[in-house]
Amino acid sequence: MELFSQLGHGFEAALTLSNLGYCLLGVTLGTLVGVLPGLGPVATIAMLLPATYGQPPLSALIMLAGIYYGAQYGGSTSAILVNLPGESSSVVTCLDGHAMARKGRAGAALGIAALGSFFAGTVATLLIAALAEPLSNLALKFGPAEYFSLMVLGLVAAVVLANGSLVKAVAMTVLGLLLGLIGTDVNSGTERYSFGIPELSDGFGFVVVSMGLFGIAEIIHNLEKGIERNVFATAVGGIWPTRADFKAAWKPVLRGTFLGSLLGVLPGGGAILSSFAAYTIEKKLAKDPSRFGQGAIEGVAAPESANNAGAQTSFIPLLTLGIPPNAVMALMVGAMMIHGIVPGPQVMTEKPELFWGLIASMWIGNLLLVLLNMPLIGIWIRLLRVPYHVLYPAILVFCCIGIYSVNQSTIEVAFAVGFGLLGWMFIKLHCEPAPLLLGFVLGPLMEENLRRALLLAHGDPTVFVTRGLSLALLLIALALIVILVLPSVRKTREVAFHED
Repeated sequence: MELFSQLGHGFEAALTLSNLGYCLLGVTLGTLVGVLPGLGPVATIAMLLPATYGQPPLSALIMLAGIYYGAQYGGSTSAILVNLPGESSSVVTCLDGHAMARKGRAGAALGIAALGSFFAGTVATLLIAALAEPLSNLALKFGPAEYFSLMVLGLVAAVVLANGSLVKAVAMTVLGLLLGLIGTDVNSGTERYSFGIPELSDGFGFVVVSMGLFGIAEIIHNLEKGIERNVFATAVGGIWPTRADFKAAWKPVLRGTFLGSLLGVLPGGGAILSSFAAYTIEKKLAKDPSRFGQGAIEGVAAPESANNAGAQTSFIPLLTLGIPPNAVMALMVGAMMIHGIVPGPQVMTEKPELFWGLIASMWIGNLLLVLLNMPLIGIWIRLLRVPYHVLYPAILVFCCIGIYSVNQSTIEVAFAVGFGLLGWMFIKLHCEPAPLLLGFVLGPLMEENLRRALLLAHGDPTVFVTRGLSLALLLIALALIVILVLPSVRKTREVAFHED
């Protein structure tokens, strides 16, 4: 009963006129960036971080969260109609979704994607609400040693689940940790690696790094490859799926929701891994696997349910433990810190209105997305025809204005451009920048907890293995590394992340 009472207070906070407006704005922007291939939620949230300075904390988080899970809806639209995934988690949807569109069943594919995503989002929201309090209570027992070990586990898991080469993922994580060292040492007050540049005395700003790596880098990359959009359908009818469609899709929706909810909690997992795993399982369970890739509705229902559930349950480690499991959640940490909120279990006790208001807004946002996406398909089709070369100048100008507005510093704009070029180079070298951002966010927190733990233990490094919970977390991290070395696991991982 207490859970429903807390959710009731959350809905009371989320249903104010201003917060409803921010929720609508967030999910609309999310759908938009999901529909338009070449932008994505990470770059969009990075660009909008400076705009949240003047907003109330709850309103800002509601809007940014809406962009993230809204992009999962929008990504399916371009995947089905154009055969271009607007979001990386919608790659698998292209296979059967576009095949359905070519058979004249684009409406049914879009309808089942929207309804499956709504169901998955509802279940994920209830799961977050149910697990929040017990996990927060567990996290309150964490000391500095446990937090350090948890962050080590988070970074190891992020490397294991990162797309591409393991060596590159490790290198990117280490580079992120090194970038986090730049600035003034809290204990001694001396500057580290600032090279006499006053603007680096506090290190690189989070907005500068994230906007450069994800915003500017994506613009450069998209201009280079030139995105062509051949919209297959000019009008879509029959949005509501038939009874046969529901009969074929309800079990895949349930399995996708369960799988996405589970994998979304894992560091580095989130929506992308969930959609690939759900599609693979449906194909294995199918009586006739040859239907997949030819327009099987199960191939749309399962991954779309999984990616939305995964996107929302990735908030669980952020809200309860203060650990971001992926790049978007790292940006959410940045947004919370902008408003002076330290992510972690204390948020539930110290700011219950913000905590439960954000959870309640997720269900409201999912409802708004169904109401937006199903009737407004025609508008999204028209937007898909907008050439990218028309969009990018406005996006780039908005990036630069946002960076400058934080500290009124032109050198930070130059730093962001530098990170943009670095991010473009990472794309060329097939290095995923998400582990770098996680390392950059977690690095200073790891250093702080490492120092605290050693200070409390009078310099004894065995404190990390003599405390039971800390030892368990380190053993899990070690087990992940050992398992990953096995050839069969490495081969399975390569197959899972193969997107061609």
